[in-house]
Amino acid sequence: MEDLRDVRQVDLAAALARARSAERPGPDTPAGTAVRTWPGPPLPIPQAGPADLDLCALLRLSLAASDASGRLRPAPSAGALHPVDAELVVGAGCSLPPGRYGYDPLRHRVHHVGLPADGTPPGVTAELSVTARRTLSHYGHRAWPLLLLDTGHAAAALFLAARALGTGEPEARLDGLTESPSAVVRIPPPAPHPAESLRLVEPSGGTPTPAEILARRSTPPPLPGAPSHDALRAVLATAERAGTGGPLRWCAAVGPPRPGLLHLAPDGTTLRRYAAGEARPTLAAWAAGQGWIADAGAVLLAVGCPADADAQHIRRTHLRAGFAVHLAHVTARRHGLAARPVGSWQQADLGAALGATPGRDWVVHALALGTRPADEENPT
Repeated sequence: MEDLRDVRQVDLAAALARARSAERPGPDTPAGTAVRTWPGPPLPIPQAGPADLDLCALLRLSLAASDASGRLRPAPSAGALHPVDAELVVGAGCSLPPGRYGYDPLRHRVHHVGLPADGTPPGVTAELSVTARRTLSHYGHRAWPLLLLDTGHAAAALFLAARALGTGEPEARLDGLTESPSAVVRIPPPAPHPAESLRLVEPSGGTPTPAEILARRSTPPPLPGAPSHDALRAVLATAERAGTGGPLRWCAAVGPPRPGLLHLAPDGTTLRRYAAGEARPTLAAWAAGQGWIADAGAVLLAVGCPADADAQHIRRTHLRAGFAVHLAHVTARRHGLAARPVGSWQQADLGAALGATPGRDWVVHALALGTRPADEENPT
């Protein structure tokens, strides 16, 4: 029987192949605790000084639960199971004394778990790992790619929170080199004189505000209504910028009057059609039979991760896909769109469906898009 806790005991390539198969998960199993059990007493996060990195605000905007159930958070998660755990390595210039801390997102408290290593940089380094059992409890063998996608979303949430608070330039390590932590986000303290930055990795429209981050929610289906050309272009451009350096390609499936697949032209300003025909019903079948996707206004797709990919490639691809879809979600909301990430894909060999070599271009992640009245806000 698979170990429900330790991702290091899993053959990730075999696990991904099984997750992509038509095999259905078995009955639900116990999910265990909703938060990792950290040693020591829970500690409040002190108020930040004028020049300090405000860890209380950073975590509120990125990982903290906003209701008693723990369901609603700034970062989405498959099945709202939230398997991602964060250990904080705190250096100088923070509202917490230097040290290692485990974070409890339900109580918004930290647990001191150790001293920082020599040479710990100023600011905070968030090391993200997962308690696989939470997601396995519902998704079974389909959980393994979802765990990585969720981690990518959590890394993006920390990244955007840092931007919103005006910290030093954050850096997300999503290279897939290590199994645990699978992602690391380093956030320096605010700089006295911030350097100019191109800031290519952020949603279209610039740095998000704290209120905008907290307002992000996954819209429940259905998501009808075709996005405008400009909105779809902006969403695609955000995903491509956020995925720079990763082995992914991005496209969008659209419906009538000219159904097909669109991608961003090299100039980054126009959309090009590279495949004709209605793809959304097939996508609905591939996405665990979620029929509403067939009527979504459009579906942003991250494509890649061949069948022979090794564990590092699998981790890197899925982490970057989650990160990029998170930023694309913010862009979609800025353009008045409803949006919902879609992470579970079976037999979704898009390349083979288009006549290319089988096993090369799989759907890794997606963001379903639709329209809504400009004054409508979804509270869920």
